[in-house]
This record gives sequence, C-alpha cells and structure tokens, in this order.
Amino acid sequence: MRIPDPSFSPHDGLNKALELLASPSCDAVELPFTLPESGLGDKRVLEMLSGHVLGKAARLGSPTSLAHMDPPTPWITWAMALWNASLNQNMLHEMTSPFGAQAEARVLSWLVPYFGMEGGHFCAGSTIANLTGIWAARDAVGIKKVVASQAAHLSVEKACRLLGLDFVKVAVDRKGRLDCNQLPNLDDACLVLTAGATATGAVDPLDLVGAAKWTHVDAAWAGPLRLSRPHSGILDGIEAADSVAVSAHKWFFQPKDSALVMFRDLDIANAAISFGGDYLSKPNVGVQGSRSAAAIPLLATFLAWGREGMAQRLDHLMQMADSLADVIEKSDRLELWGRPQTAINVFRPIYSSTAELVKALPPGMLSTCVLDGQTWARSVAANPLVDMDLVVERILAASREDA
Repeated sequence: MRIPDPSFSPHDGLNKALELLASPSCDAVELPFTLPESGLGDKRVLEMLSGHVLGKAARLGSPTSLAHMDPPTPWITWAMALWNASLNQNMLHEMTSPFGAQAEARVLSWLVPYFGMEGGHFCAGSTIANLTGIWAARDAVGIKKVVASQAAHLSVEKACRLLGLDFVKVAVDRKGRLDCNQLPNLDDACLVLTAGATATGAVDPLDLVGAAKWTHVDAAWAGPLRLSRPHSGILDGIEAADSVAVSAHKWFFQPKDSALVMFRDLDIANAAISFGGDYLSKPNVGVQGSRSAAAIPLLATFLAWGREGMAQRLDHLMQMADSLADVIEKSDRLELWGRPQTAINVFRPIYSSTAELVKALPPGMLSTCVLDGQTWARSVAANPLVDMDLVVERILAASREDA
C-alpha cells in the first residue's frame, strides 16, 4: 500500500518559497542547537530560514557589488536549478540523467569550437577542472612536473600535491604575467598558463602554448571572453592548448557549482582519466562520480541570451572596468597598479591605507590583494547590475576623507 508523503510532491509550499524569495522575512529566527525530535513542518521551516538564507546573504547583484568573481545569476537559472533539484538527476549514469547527458553534450558542442577543443565535461568548479587537466597530462603523456606562474591559482599547487608532481613557480613580470625569461626546461612538464589571474586579471603569454609536453590553460575567469568579438583576441593562442578550464559560475553567470574542462584530443584525455566498474554501463570520466546536471542552467541561459546576449554583458563589464580605471588614473589621490586586462582593477589610496579605504566603502564594493608585499584594493567587474557612477562617487569620496 502506497502512503503519500507531501514532502516529496509539489504543493503550495513552493508558492510560499517564491513569495519569500521576492520579499524575504526580516526576522532571523534563532535555530535550535540540537536536532529537533519532531519536525516543524515545511512551511514553518521556510519562514524560519528565509531570514537567514535570504536575509543574511551577500547581495552579489547590488549596485555597488564589485569585490569578488561571484556574479548574480539570471532568474532562468533559478528555475532550472529548482527543476534539477526536484529530479536529482545523476550524471554518473545516463539512465539516471537521460536529458542531462544530452544537455551537457549540446552545450559542450556549442562551446568547444571557441577554444579549439574537441570535447570535455562539466565538473564542480575549476579546482576540479585544473586537477583533471593536470591528471590527464600526467597519465596521458607522462609529465613529471608542473610549471606555472607565482600568480597561478592555488588549485594548481593542490593538484600537484594530490598527483605527486613537482611544482615549479615562475616569477611574474610587471603586468602580473608569467615571465617568459624565467622558464625552466619544459621537456617533461605540464605548463599551466593563467588566463585571468585571481588578483589582477592578468593573462599569461599564450604564445607559450605548445612549449611544454602538455599545456593546460586555467581560463576559469577570462575564458568566456572567447565569445566576445571585441575581446576574444585577448585569449588568442588558447586554441592550441591540450586542455582548458573555465568556470561557468563566474563569467557565464551560473549557479555554483559549475565549471568545464575541455581537451584538444578527447580520446587521449578520456583514456587517461576514466575508470570502469561492474555497476557502470560505461567508464566514469574525471574526478567526480555522482554529479549534478549543471549543464541544464547553462543550456537555458544560452538559449535565452544567445552568444550575442552573453557577449553584450561581458563587453559591458569590460567597459565598466575601463571607465573605473580612467577615473583612478585621473585622480591625484589614487594610484592604479595597471590598466585592467580582464575587467579587474587593482589600486590604492596615496594618502591613507588600503584597509581604511575599503572599510569606508559599502561591504562588497572592494576586496584586497597583496602584490609584492603591498596591500592593494581590488574591484572585479562580475556584476552586470553595477551602478558605476555610484561606485566612482563613493570611491572618490572615500579617498578624500583623509584630506
């Protein structure tokens, strides 16, 4: 006899969730310190948690949000994430994700040509994407070490630790790019080039692609610029890499966790990073076993916006970063570290400390980074809803407060 359980069926509780999403409760009800013996009921929990989950969240789409590489997400991805959660499709096996597998294949077929790649798969963030690319390099062509700039993302060093590979850090030039003159012998190396360094947005010289036994490009941040006609050339050379990582939850505006790892020779890469199992109908490719259908929200976004719509938003953000850099350069109270390469500005006040400047501004407007032992303010144009006039007004006002 089947006993219905309303917790597993859609009902008006979902309408209540949408209500609260549009207008979250201002009250953050204190949560119990021990596991409740009896449940409080779904609707009551919605009301309790709205003040915490929604009310206490960082507002990444606020008019002054520029601090991090985390963008707001379009509402169509919320709908797809809800659908995904309701179905709980598992990409480990096509029988448990029939359309999820088709969606991933379709999105990859759209994107890989922009990077000169043949195929790949989604994964939960570029930390895993970078690990996967370096793992493929080790087991497909037998690299013994990894060479990257000192500005490379920490995930590269993590990957080396996990894979038992030597990690060689190379100095950067005055623009934050890997210094070509400092490279060691690359005959047995995987060269990791960064396309959009976390602190500065710098892009390593991509004419180095092919100089090592395997070249992996960590394009977690700047990769989506390949879809922008005015800015695609920033990443020229990436098409000759052996593997490329891109974070969809950065400049593709997707919910976390969503990233892609792509390969120029898919068969060689997959042979190196696949495992079988008696319970699997086909080999499991990559680091993760069970994973979500993260391609579906990106599929919906591309269908809704098209390449042009995605590129327009990226071009707008590049322009916003350039306009902020213009203001900083003209100010006699601010010092610009360098022109933004991929919509990240690094600067500091001349007559006060960086910490004082950042503290005087709304939370989420700026973050900080340390370059050559000095602390700089950092803005990241990841938010298409930013009001740059307001940001400029606040930064200039804060820089004058010490006058």
